[in-house]
Parts: sequence; C-alpha cells; structure tokens
Amino acid sequence: MTNVAIVTGGTRGIGLAITQALRAENYQVAAFYFGNEEAAQKCAADTGAKTYKVNVADFAACQKAVEQVETELGPVSVLVNNAGITKDGMLHKMSPESWSDVIETNMTSCFNMCRAVISGMRDRKLGRIVNISSINGQKGQLGQCNYSAAKAGMLGFTRALAQESAAKGITVNAICPGYIATDMTASMPQEVLESIIRQIPAARMGKPEEIADMVVFLASTRASFVTGATMTVNGGQYIAA
Repeated sequence: MTNVAIVTGGTRGIGLAITQALRAENYQVAAFYFGNEEAAQKCAADTGAKTYKVNVADFAACQKAVEQVETELGPVSVLVNNAGITKDGMLHKMSPESWSDVIETNMTSCFNMCRAVISGMRDRKLGRIVNISSINGQKGQLGQCNYSAAKAGMLGFTRALAQESAAKGITVNAICPGYIATDMTASMPQEVLESIIRQIPAARMGKPEEIADMVVFLASTRASFVTGATMTVNGGQYIAA
C-alpha cells in the first residue's frame, strides 16, 4: 500500500487534525483547500503536507488535481472526503443557491473525488476511502435541510461504493462526528453551546484529534475487514437524542 493520502478541506479544523495525524503516520499528504490561503500556508509549514487549491465541487478540477498529486507524490491509496460548508436557514426561506452550493460542495464532491481515484485503486486492488459525514446527516437538524441532506447522502453513497469496491481490496467507510470544538463551533453563542453539551452524555464536545484518530484507523491495514460502516464519534449524543 502506498503512503499517499488526499484530505479535502485538509488545512483547517477537523481536516487539519486529519492531515496532522496522517503525517504522524508517515503518509505523504495532499491537503486540498479552496478559500483560506493563510491557513493553507500555515498547514504546509507546520505539517510538511503539500497543499493544493481545488474546487472540489468541480469534476474537472478534481480530475486534474488528482493527476497532479499522483505525478508529484505517487499513487493515491487513501482519500478522505472532509470538505464541507454550511449555509443554514429554514427551508421556507432557503435560496436555490444555498441549497445547491451545500449539496455540491459537501456531497457531489464525494463523487468527484472518488471518481478521480477509484480506477487507480481498483487497478492496484487496494485503497481506503473515508467520508466525513455528520450526526446531522443521521438525525437531521433544524435550519439545515441542505446540510443534513448532503451528509445523509454521503452515507448512502458510502454503503453503495463499499459494495462495489470490496472485492477489489478497497474499503469505503463514513465517520459521523458530533459537535467538535473547532473555530466553527467557537463562534456559536455560549448559551447555544451549553444547550448542545447538555445533550451529550459524555458532557463535552469532541476534539478534532478524536476524529483524526478514527481516520487513521480506517486508513490502516488493521481495518481491512471494515467497510460500508458508519462510525459515530459523538460522545453518545446520537443514541441519546
């Protein structure tokens, strides 16, 4: 198995933690980003990962970027689909753009990226794909019809691709993080955070590193018999909801 991994949305938040964890396991990591140049430069300097500016909602851009990664680093053996955005709002007020932007960035990107790597993985008869979904893709969330639909779609996509790929030595799994302490959640009002934590049996938010540790396991040879699975990393919130 080669040690080249792609992490989309890999320069900030959970994605950065995944990049750091895979680098610690001696992977060569291509960290894809789109918006924040400063964060990408810091990620590259701090982790030694190679960063690539890619619009993962663009099929042709994903194809081109994967070709570049494989030319520069080697065949991709691990793909982590982590890129995602939110454009929250109640459905009766949601614009078509807010719907399509979230669907394309969060879910269509999984098709775009998997389509770019899957043929090579099938030829080599080895690969690991990890899709980062969300607890809100499992249970839904008020004001997030677009986000919940995209993250739920990732779960069905994961199970279908896992069945297609298992005989070729490729595993495809999903992780559903609960509420994780990142810059995104730090910007939420304190009373909202406190109400969320009251719903979590573990009585705290998760750490980005705890999601990254699960990715490292699923990417390893130790997880070769784990495929089509949904790993719920949420402190028990989903079962308590």
